[in-house]
Amino acid sequence: MVQKWEANVSARLEKANADQIWPLLKDFFGHGKWFPALPTCHGIHGTNGELGCIRYCAGFGPKRDNWCKEKLVALDSAQMTFSYEIVESNIAVTSYVSTLKVVPNGEGGGCAVEWYIGLDPKEELNLEGMEGKYELGLQLMANKMEAAVISQQSC
Repeated sequence: MVQKWEANVSARLEKANADQIWPLLKDFFGHGKWFPALPTCHGIHGTNGELGCIRYCAGFGPKRDNWCKEKLVALDSAQMTFSYEIVESNIAVTSYVSTLKVVPNGEGGGCAVEWYIGLDPKEELNLEGMEGKYELGLQLMANKMEAAVISQQSC
């Protein structure tokens, strides 16, 4: 039996603060705009940002043929955090739950985005290097969000 797999990765941003990043991150149906390895992401049930809404994500993974339906299960704008779970997919996981959080950097400015991932892998899933892939994906997403904030400021 394969044991539960967990990871906690983060990305630091120096030029955008938490109040600028949070509106971009909490756009549950819009993650495809920011996450480079997610070419398809859109809402299929409910209203974006309301508990119970479901998004469809596709086109990720080694062969770009993976898909999943993810349900928003928690949202706390005051704490700048939300959680979602996979409710249906063709990927080799069960009990997948993720939490994303924006953490202010204090007086120094900037912020961090944290991503907690917990899942029960099926036997055939290769977990080696998976944490690094999540960390790289998060950093690329955070960089893209930061660039958008900087671009908005210069207009």
